[in-house]
Amino acid sequence: MSIFERYLSLWIALAMGAGILLGNLAPAVITAIAAAEVASVNLVVAVLIWAMVYPMMVGVDPASLRDVAKQPRGLMITLVVNWLIKPFTMAALAVLFFQYIFAPWIPPEDAMQYIAGLILLGAAPCTAMVFVWSQLTRGDETYTLLQVSVNDLIMVIAFAPIVAFLLGVTDLTVPWSTLVLSVVLFIALPLVAGLITRKKLGSPEAISAFQARVKPYSVVGLIVTVMILFGLQGQVIVSKPFIIVLIAVPIILQSYGIFAIAYAAAFALKVPHRIAAPCALIGTSNFFELAVAVAISLFGLNSGAALATVVGVLVEVPVMLTLVAFANRTRARFT
Repeated sequence: MSIFERYLSLWIALAMGAGILLGNLAPAVITAIAAAEVASVNLVVAVLIWAMVYPMMVGVDPASLRDVAKQPRGLMITLVVNWLIKPFTMAALAVLFFQYIFAPWIPPEDAMQYIAGLILLGAAPCTAMVFVWSQLTRGDETYTLLQVSVNDLIMVIAFAPIVAFLLGVTDLTVPWSTLVLSVVLFIALPLVAGLITRKKLGSPEAISAFQARVKPYSVVGLIVTVMILFGLQGQVIVSKPFIIVLIAVPIILQSYGIFAIAYAAAFALKVPHRIAAPCALIGTSNFFELAVAVAISLFGLNSGAALATVVGVLVEVPVMLTLVAFANRTRARFT
């Protein structure tokens, strides 16, 4: 690994600090970036995520899709954790902390808002960033694409009923434009570009060499994305640090807990590491664009629910990097 890759966590920490400073010292720049938004998807961040996803899509081999059926356990773990465990454990943690543990410090009406935001996060598994985490753990590109695609299909059907059940909201409207645009930007377009690039390169050696050349740009995209995300919320972080910390606690516990369940299940079922790591990371990461969009549409831009979903964005990258590091250190324990 290069020095740049080895100290990725340090660069991320510096990007977080730079983003907070930028958000407070140059709010006009952040306002301009925030204005570049379509269907609650920030186009600047979308371009950066696209740059992160594209190198992995080059490694997707359509011919190997037939081999996916030989490893159904990884997909089953992903689906069970994402749809039968994660939304309900997130709701339980949210209620535990904001109605009981944190009750002395938070008004009841604010607590209900934070609970709603956390429920929205828990019901929206990751679509885009999981490709980055998979790449950092040397995950199977084709299998990761399959897992994300199946997840997205289920999300179209299951997201609204699960959220409606947990929130008690019967007239929930799913922002389909956000969902469709995210799938197109973060899966369809990078996949098409990757397949075209793969066809032009031809040999496996040329494909591997190309991926090695573009990988640094993917890491740079991750760092700049973190800086922008923290910049967009820089003023909120400075003005409400205590609330940010309180909201982050159940999110962090949920992230590590869900990863532990999925990763341990993959280990017990002897799932290969190239499949086990991404299948555990998919459930840990969140589709924050969808969660933020629904929170704003249901409760308003300045609501506690919207703030809770945004805290999920801020917490995700540092937490996911620690899990990526753990997955890489434990690779040798898998068959």
